[in-house]
Amino acid sequence: MKIADSWGDRIFANLSLILVWFVVIVTLYPFVYVFSSSISDPAAVLKNQIFLWPIGFSLKAYKTILSYPELRIGYVNTLFYTVVGTAINMLLTCLMAYPLSRKNLVFRKPFMIMITFTLVFSGGLIPTFLIVKSLGMLDTYWALLIPGAVSTWNLILMKTFFENLPKELEEAATIDGASSMHILLRILLPLSKPALVTIALFYAVGHWNSYFPAMIYLQSEHLYPVQLFLRKIVLLGQTADITGEQGMSTETILMAESLKYATIMIVALPIILVYPFIQKYFVKGAMIGSLKG
Repeated sequence: MKIADSWGDRIFANLSLILVWFVVIVTLYPFVYVFSSSISDPAAVLKNQIFLWPIGFSLKAYKTILSYPELRIGYVNTLFYTVVGTAINMLLTCLMAYPLSRKNLVFRKPFMIMITFTLVFSGGLIPTFLIVKSLGMLDTYWALLIPGAVSTWNLILMKTFFENLPKELEEAATIDGASSMHILLRILLPLSKPALVTIALFYAVGHWNSYFPAMIYLQSEHLYPVQLFLRKIVLLGQTADITGEQGMSTETILMAESLKYATIMIVALPIILVYPFIQKYFVKGAMIGSLKG
């Protein structure tokens, strides 16, 4: 027999539902606004007439942006930084998290203290820059891939996930003569798919959205990620060279705002489309990896 919910439970459930819908609307509205502005008539965008739905229809901003060579170069570089950087991140994170999750590791506690210390304190921008320079990585791809290759938070998350896996599996494999690397590759990692996908997503989003390290370490424009191109358009407003107009002509002024919104959509859309495909792993990995039971 099902017991009817009390009035207090119903009120709480309804208030929670209202709050969730409010958060959804607040989260989605900026995205809808940017998309509507990117396909609206440039004159309506310039006059701030867009509220929710597009006014008029124009894809000129997308055609202009997609024909610009700098965007294509930035996209290729960003894909490289995201794919290769995430692979390096996951390799180093797993190789560090596995031994740290073993209680018989010598000096395990001092290692964890030093690693946790970096959550609060870091070397700073200038020492990091000097190290990158001394290693000869300035103005190279490696300047964006090697520094910060391991996130302390993600390392702790992966370590906790390994600790929560059944110890009996590792013990049985050890009795059968399996090495530590064999246990990691053949037993632990296949069971850690939710955590691996979750942490890989964290790393990939970080690489995709990163632009400040490129400003510091890179000088050659052919190495720039697409986020620097986005900064050039949105923050600095440099649209004259994209439209091909000299100076602030009427065409340039009309297209300026539309180009900003179209650029935001082109840069943000790929990483947004990834979430629906890995949502089930993301939720499970974040919950299991953050709780020790």
